[in-house]
Amino acid sequence: MTTKSILDSLASKGIISDQQANTIASFESEKAFSIHWELRSVLYLGILFFSSGAGILIYENIDTIGHQAIIAVIALITAGCFYYTYKNSLPYSRGKVENPNKLIDYVLLLGCSTFLGLEGYLQYQYNLFGTRYGLAVIIPTIVFFLCAYRFDHRGALSMAITGLASWLGLTIAPLSVLADNDFSDGKLIIPAIALGSVLTAVGWISETQNVKKHFAFTYMLMGGNLACIAAQIGLFSHSPKILYFFVGIGLCYFFIHRARHAQSLLFLLMGTVYGYCIITYTIFDNLGPDAAFGLGIFYFFFSSIGVIYFLLNFKKFLGIKPAIKK
Repeated sequence: MTTKSILDSLASKGIISDQQANTIASFESEKAFSIHWELRSVLYLGILFFSSGAGILIYENIDTIGHQAIIAVIALITAGCFYYTYKNSLPYSRGKVENPNKLIDYVLLLGCSTFLGLEGYLQYQYNLFGTRYGLAVIIPTIVFFLCAYRFDHRGALSMAITGLASWLGLTIAPLSVLADNDFSDGKLIIPAIALGSVLTAVGWISETQNVKKHFAFTYMLMGGNLACIAAQIGLFSHSPKILYFFVGIGLCYFFIHRARHAQSLLFLLMGTVYGYCIITYTIFDNLGPDAAFGLGIFYFFFSSIGVIYFLLNFKKFLGIKPAIKK
């Protein structure tokens, strides 16, 4: 149904007058249309295309441009981005900073990207850091953490957390944790659990101490996924299984508790899905084949009912009150 048909129906039933219907129709047709997300998408794409285009241009003309000229241009762009961000940003605050100049977010993101490009170029061409690859990773990580807190930028925070994980030899992106990390020999499992748990704890502390509490979601999402997946892999294929079981269950309990506090469906899903996998594996891993087969028929039947019940009642669990109809 269109706005006009709804207004005509209300007017024909005498709920509103013709004048009120015309006034509402005029307001709906003349009101401003927000293109906020469209502009944000265009700006993000602009940064991506600019970085990609600059890289292609440099690659194809490296012999004619010269290394010093390329380094100078990248350095000037990076310095210009950081200078513009610093001059036009609001002072630091423990809370969320709503800067009226929205361009700052994208300029800072471009500056962080070109800073990475500059450092990578110097290392590739002049071997600036030698074999100290950890130093090459930790320097931009520190810079991105400083930028994230000084300029209240969650994009820089995500880059900093990713850099910290890379420093430990890990991939922390939610969609790449399982695919890009080699957990087969067990050497990365403990560092992954430790880093994920620390990031989750930092997010919790940020929220409880009101220090950039809006950063808590980023910390908990990235850290929680990493720690929970690493704990499950440790439980599935490494010893001591009891350690990985309690670590995983503890993390799941934490996210279920935080989900109710923050009314977050994502945290609730993390806690229940990871917890279900851990408990299910532990039960069947300690049963013989016959007992596992007999129990499995009833277990998965009733657990499926439980999943359906959960999906139908998750708002009640989270304490989300239904909208009051007027």
